[in-house]
Amino acid sequence: MTIGNGPLIVQSDKTVLLEVNPQTVGALERGDYSPSLDLAFRVCAVFDLPVEAVFSRTPFTPLSAEIYGR
Repeated sequence: MTIGNGPLIVQSDKTVLLEVNPQTVGALERGDYSPSLDLAFRVCAVFDLPVEAVFSRTPFTPLSAEIYGR
């Protein structure tokens, strides 16, 4: 899961917004950590996204593959 992937939201901002430590953000982004329900809802609220747009039991198809067919 990539959280707020973009030049305007750096990891330190994500840690403050989500009220977690940097290791947690890194683990979430690598897919090495399954968040608590509370943290999952915080992620969705902070980035104004529905749960199904952020979390899935199966890997998401890369956006480049969906757009460019690669």
